Amino acid sequence: MRTRRTVMAVAATVSLIAAGTSAAGAAPASTAGQQDTEYTVLLEDPGNRDFAIDAVRAAGGEVVRDNKAVGLLTVKAPANGFVEKVSASSDIVGAARTKPIGHAPAAKAEKAKRDNVEKENKAEQPNKAPAESKSTAGMDPLDGDLWGLNLVRSNIARAKQAGDKRVYVGILDTGVDGSHPDIAPNFNNELSRNFTVDMPNDSDGGVFDGPCEFRGCVDPANWDDGGHGTHVAGTIGAAANGFGISGVAPNVSLVNIRGGQDAGSFFLQPVVDALTYGADIGLDVINMSFYVDPWYMNCINDSTATPEEQLEQRTIIASVQRALNYAHRKGVTLIGAGGNNHEDLGKPRTDTISPNYPPGHNRPRPIDNATCLNLPTEGNHVISVSSLGPSTAKADYSNYGLEQTAISAPGGYFRDGLGTPWYRTNENMILSTYPRNVALAEGAIDEAGNITPAGQAAGVKKAVQGDKVGYYQFLQGTSMAAPHASGVAALIVSQYGKKDKGRPGLTLSPDKVEKVLYKTAIQRACPNPRLVSYVPVGRSPEFDALCEGDAKFNGFYGHGIVDAYGAVTRGGQFL
Repeated sequence: MRTRRTVMAVAATVSLIAAGTSAAGAAPASTAGQQDTEYTVLLEDPGNRDFAIDAVRAAGGEVVRDNKAVGLLTVKAPANGFVEKVSASSDIVGAARTKPIGHAPAAKAEKAKRDNVEKENKAEQPNKAPAESKSTAGMDPLDGDLWGLNLVRSNIARAKQAGDKRVYVGILDTGVDGSHPDIAPNFNNELSRNFTVDMPNDSDGGVFDGPCEFRGCVDPANWDDGGHGTHVAGTIGAAANGFGISGVAPNVSLVNIRGGQDAGSFFLQPVVDALTYGADIGLDVINMSFYVDPWYMNCINDSTATPEEQLEQRTIIASVQRALNYAHRKGVTLIGAGGNNHEDLGKPRTDTISPNYPPGHNRPRPIDNATCLNLPTEGNHVISVSSLGPSTAKADYSNYGLEQTAISAPGGYFRDGLGTPWYRTNENMILSTYPRNVALAEGAIDEAGNITPAGQAAGVKKAVQGDKVGYYQFLQGTSMAAPHASGVAALIVSQYGKKDKGRPGLTLSPDKVEKVLYKTAIQRACPNPRLVSYVPVGRSPEFDALCEGDAKFNGFYGHGIVDAYGAVTRGGQFL
């Protein structure tokens, strides 16, 4: 089992009070006009809110929003000096900038850097036609390309349990295209929310999210300008409707609780707000395929950090842990992507990518495993998922390790199948739903909706049925593995959950969901030899990975590969 430690007292559980967000008091008139930066301020004790607000005002801040679930204030304050002043109060844990007015022209480059793993096939295409895929009876037309669906045995599980509309899965991501023909039948627009505000530019004056698409710079709750969240949603619960593809749990309800920017960044305040909102409305599962920016690893003691950066990291750790504890206590099963940095999370390397906002400010940071966390995947109550290719090999990019890997799932591995016709083909990756607006912006389709040569090379697919048109793209990453696990978790709640007064649908304790998920997983032993070299597929020796543990639990597969069929047919014996 995992043995992740609690990171010092700053991450300790505190008493919480009723959740919600509300406007708070105005700042003194003397500070008006000076407040050009937004901060997230974490209270030491949510019960001492009035004292904390006084401390905020004394430091020159104005409280504009209040998340009572975790004791988190959104504050406007001067750009300089506020963090140190407000953190001097015994009623405040710390503060972190959330919206410095301002990411540099490199901001888009930073997003592209993140996409390098997930969209590896678009950077380098094989000089051969992709292998043909076969249809599966009773599945949707493009399901023959979904090897991941078959590996987790959703294709046969649905004969017994295809998911229940009363089970609600939250997609905490870049948004969800609720109009996509495969998403729309299961999309709950009424419960969906967007907790972000588009940021056209970063604090260095460069392009970040780009021009706002909607008035007020807040996208609708059924919109996705990044494509990542829609891809995740499709894997979890695309409808089995005789069109396009189907998801692991094709009959559950999908709820967009957006916490990610168009640029692909996930900042503290939207993430915490999304988590607490999702808990309050009774979501059963929340999928989190991201890490909280701007720190890949948040550290209690960062020898390279300024005082403000140190306070920011401590604030992020404490705030996210409180939010995760709150959601778990409210009955939410939390699933997290293990990360794409090809490292043992129990033995992390030097962090070279943080801070990533604004871009160009990253520096080498030695990581102390005892006091540093990759969040949310290393957070409390999070089921961390590693990524596999179609051969069930650990993907080259996937993080791993005995300390954190709980379960494994199909996430795609472009370089899988060395020596076979499948090597470096799109079909080694995960096919899922693709928003039309993103496909157009990325040049995968033209204005008429036809797939371009670039889109064809990347394997983009189009489905048409009368007036319905849907697009699909191949991606890879632990971001694609986590939703396979989330889909199985949703099936577990669908099969064994009960109606609970005060919730919109079925419910099952997250501890019970976790137990069924682990006990029914397909056990997979470490490869032989245990030290896997990825040099033969073109990676540097840095990617080499040592698998520790046994068939029951190891650093590559955790408890095993998630199994939808085993979960819905055998899971009851573990409850």
